[in-house]
Amino acid sequence: MDFELPPEQQAMVEEVRRFGENEIEPVASEHDRSATYPQEIMDKAAEMGLLGPQFPLKYGGTGYSMVERALMIEELFAIDPGIALCITSADFGSEAILEFGTEDQKETYLPPITEGESVMGAAISEPQAGSDVTAASTRAERDGDEWVINGTKMWITNGTVGDYFVVLCETDPESESPHAGYSQIIVESDRDGFDADKIDGKMGVRASPTAELILDDVRVPAENLVGERGEGFYQQMQFFDETRVTVAAQGVGIAKGAADRAREYAQEREQFDRSIAEFQAIQHKLAEMYTDIEAARNLAYKAAWAAENDAEDSTQLSSMAKEYGSRIAVDVADEAVQIHGGSGYVDDFDVERFYRDAKITQIYEGTTEVQKNIIARELLS
Repeated sequence: MDFELPPEQQAMVEEVRRFGENEIEPVASEHDRSATYPQEIMDKAAEMGLLGPQFPLKYGGTGYSMVERALMIEELFAIDPGIALCITSADFGSEAILEFGTEDQKETYLPPITEGESVMGAAISEPQAGSDVTAASTRAERDGDEWVINGTKMWITNGTVGDYFVVLCETDPESESPHAGYSQIIVESDRDGFDADKIDGKMGVRASPTAELILDDVRVPAENLVGERGEGFYQQMQFFDETRVTVAAQGVGIAKGAADRAREYAQEREQFDRSIAEFQAIQHKLAEMYTDIEAARNLAYKAAWAAENDAEDSTQLSSMAKEYGSRIAVDVADEAVQIHGGSGYVDDFDVERFYRDAKITQIYEGTTEVQKNIIARELLS
């Protein structure tokens, strides 16, 4: 078993790291404080081929594997989670189109993302339906050759900047199975009746816009249906197996970024006429932080490999990786602030931002509690 990265993957990691250090790091605090979308960075990311990198070449991507995508995500999130989320979620929801969409849908909606001309999103959660997907009440009714959609979606990434969204809708409310009554439909944001209301005051990842989507008699062509009618719930479950791996990689990146800054600070900061890195209490903190990061990283990449290869235990591993990676992100960021002391409590240092940004990884794509439920279910089934 070889854990060493092949030369081409190592070169990719180094290239992404340089991009993050040169383009993202200098403006990260500015976008966090102002909660503004980093359009200039997105344009440069498109030029670098960082948008939709997992798309096949014919749709403008570079054909990254799940492991390669996780490597990229880790590096970007170690620089700044807010802007990294903007870059890595520009294609959010595209998994459904790639896996279940028609060739026309793929040719229409995927290339504009890699070119930096469009941003997309996935609209799943609702004000009363977060972890319970089957409680979603956004309704899509067939009217001739169109779908008419009504409902509200909440906490939607890219909500105010997205050009189109894959929306989970109830299409068969009388279905005997609660799982078979849902479908996914592509909705363009310039349709009549579509509105996005930005959610302000977020704790973290402020550069990435989150919004409430209101759909009031929004009409879209019948061909905007993704895959088969009534398959939306099952499509979502497969979607989560992949996206939870990416959140695990986010957690590893956040932890790495916070730990690296804490280590550098400890080596530079002096107390009692010596570097605080010489104190055993600090050394033990750093030792535990980096050990936890390495464990989370190995679990994340095993889950990425399992998802890429449709392994039997892919669902279990993706939930394990997501739960553990997000927990380590929060714990390591907490310790990084502690090592900085008072300096870590103000936004002059990056660790305060990493601490705030880390928490969302325990919430989106299924909460920590949901992940534990899934792991237990898989173990006991």
